[in-house]
Amino acid sequence: MKLGIVGLPNVGKSTLFNSLTKAGAESANYPFCTIDPNVGIVPVPDERITQLGEMYHSKKVTPAVIEFVDIAGLVKGASKGEGLGNQFLANIREVDAIVHVVRCFEDGNVVHVDGSINPLRDIETINLELIFSDIEILERRIAKTAKGARMDKTQAKELALLESIKKHLEDGNMAKTFELSEDEDETEWFKSYNLLTAKPVIYAANVKEEELADDGANSPFVKQVREQAKKENSEVFVICAQIEQEIAELDDEEKAMFLEDLGLKESGLEKLIKASYSLLGLISFLTAGEDETRAWTIKKGTKAPQAAGKIHSDFERGFIRAEVVYYQDLLDCKSLSAAKEKGIVGLEGKEYVVKDGDVILFRFNV
Repeated sequence: MKLGIVGLPNVGKSTLFNSLTKAGAESANYPFCTIDPNVGIVPVPDERITQLGEMYHSKKVTPAVIEFVDIAGLVKGASKGEGLGNQFLANIREVDAIVHVVRCFEDGNVVHVDGSINPLRDIETINLELIFSDIEILERRIAKTAKGARMDKTQAKELALLESIKKHLEDGNMAKTFELSEDEDETEWFKSYNLLTAKPVIYAANVKEEELADDGANSPFVKQVREQAKKENSEVFVICAQIEQEIAELDDEEKAMFLEDLGLKESGLEKLIKASYSLLGLISFLTAGEDETRAWTIKKGTKAPQAAGKIHSDFERGFIRAEVVYYQDLLDCKSLSAAKEKGIVGLEGKEYVVKDGDVILFRFNV
């Protein structure tokens, strides 16, 4: 999974990226200190593989990972080359979802690029830049498709779709709110345009430390972000980027104590991972053994052969069956053979839909 972190300059974006990835992207009190998109690979915290790894005495425990791309601060006019312009919009096209950091705190020491705190204005500024960039993509596609549309019915049909989406965007809407018909061609074309405003968004409401414990419930700024997210079917999580940076320096034991002192159950990274999995409809299945215990990320609704294909294409090609046990049942039984004796290991075929927390042994023959 690849997430792109965007936001106006000085909203806490690079501070958040640093703390999530400990990759040390430069964070400074002026716009455009992030000149290259910084990339950080972050393991997904998962107690289940830790416990299974201990049970199997695994030589290696491999978590699922998320790739974060920190994209330089966008400003008004970025789609027309203002600030650092379109090169960064191109970087966002590569991600699965956008994490949009919105400043929800006052601080006289940290200048706001527009001079005041106004989350809805900030969200609109970024969204408009993404919309303008998408319109540009569509205009190029329209110019190309229009040539053949006079002679070709399929191209004429695509041209009508392109013009409808363009009109939708010109009215200030995001591509993800465009209603497609049930026509398979339209669905495929829409996907192929890879529009920025069609990507799922998670809003990171960046608050002051004292607003963390109640999850920003009393912040009028956070309320605005939540209302906006609801309209778009987006997710929101509340963070304090500064606190996240402090947490990033601590070991697990110190981190637990620090979070408890702040009245928090989980770190911002854990909140973000939950929001990402929920928004993108992802789950994890597990494989366990002496050599390696590992978490694998798949889409909800994935069937056993396709899940096997995540490990290796041969597993999918030669799929025979899957031996499946829920991770907690396996831990309770203390071994796979004991779980088999109890009759709680299922033998599943090609139609089995994998569930979150399934521990699976795939049988295949190529």
